[in-house]
Amino acid sequence: MGILTRCITAISGFVMVLLLTGCWDRVEVNDLTLVMAAGLDKKGDKISLSVQVFVPQPSGGGGGGGGGGGGESGKGTSGATAQTIVRAAEGVTLADAMSKLQEGFPRRIFWGHCEIFIFGEELAKDGFRDNIDFIMRESGPRERADVFVSKGDAKSILRLIPPIERSSAEVLREMAKLQTGMKVTVKDFAEMLNGDAGAAALPWVESLPPEAGKESQNTVGFINGTAIIRGDKMVGRLNDKLTRGLLWLRNEVESSIVTIEPKESAGHVSMKLLRSSTNLVPHIEGDQWSVTVIIKTEDDVIQNTTNLDLSDPVVTKKLEKELAEDIEERIKSALVRPQKQLNADIFNFAEAFRRKYPKEWHQVKDRWGEVFPSVKVNIEASAKILRTGMATIDSKKQNKEVKQ
Repeated sequence: MGILTRCITAISGFVMVLLLTGCWDRVEVNDLTLVMAAGLDKKGDKISLSVQVFVPQPSGGGGGGGGGGGGESGKGTSGATAQTIVRAAEGVTLADAMSKLQEGFPRRIFWGHCEIFIFGEELAKDGFRDNIDFIMRESGPRERADVFVSKGDAKSILRLIPPIERSSAEVLREMAKLQTGMKVTVKDFAEMLNGDAGAAALPWVESLPPEAGKESQNTVGFINGTAIIRGDKMVGRLNDKLTRGLLWLRNEVESSIVTIEPKESAGHVSMKLLRSSTNLVPHIEGDQWSVTVIIKTEDDVIQNTTNLDLSDPVVTKKLEKELAEDIEERIKSALVRPQKQLNADIFNFAEAFRRKYPKEWHQVKDRWGEVFPSVKVNIEASAKILRTGMATIDSKKQNKEVKQ
């Protein structure tokens, strides 16, 4: 029995070794072209795909400083920065452009590190659906990559040489993390396009003017508002101020400083948002569809340039009321253009009605574009000031001393 057991064990081990996978199909990092960001532009009846590629620096080398320039090379153009190059290729479809782009690289293009997709303004107005469909189907690009719409060509944003970060892609990625504007991933955008509302919103990117004496490329791209999409085409945009109201409506405010001018005193009081929650409560009465937006915030006072005594609970209550009124005004301003002018439900009203009134929603879903502009919106905002500061300066006393 002992010999038989050992033979069976040996044969089993031999068979298991044969079934183990090896490294015969491995791909070394040195054989890959790492894409950091991609830009899509409309060029006539073709798609132009630009990629920002990471260029490893040799250890101990002296290749510091920013590079520039570029030239025609086979299937596309290239412009070098300190640690990246930008190359582009054109095709009748995005898949076609991607295959032609590969022909210009000696290494296999790897999309696993691509965290940014930028759509140029002209392509955004022409439509997103076909290109987003390919990005979602293709196994290489990441669904968690952030999506932007750029003023002008997307390629011009990729070619920027930022003074701090190593690439323009990293600048946008860090800005998206801060969520000072909208943050939308490929997956989020695809869900918006297929959602009940038939509308979507994306962060709008522009380039800052360069410092005096600097070249036009020596600057950064920054989020400066929101692009509004109806169907799958960009139909307009909101500026940075109106985007604030949009974020309140969508319950996407992560950080905010609101400055108000109290009615009781000259000067300003600035408050920092700690927590915020937004709930949409839909209601149908006869033919009137309405939504009540309930917003609750908690804030800290971070600066006071008035003579108000913020330790007085009566004064604090008045500030809370004025802060809530300011938030309501921001939301009302953000509602006008998307609802009354562009007829684009980027506020998730359609989803709120579908969940609460599935039967009624089924009757109007095919003509939501007719119902949405007439939806009445009621806003109920409330604010709570938690802290007014550890120490304050007695402004009233200072004023008295000045008068003497």
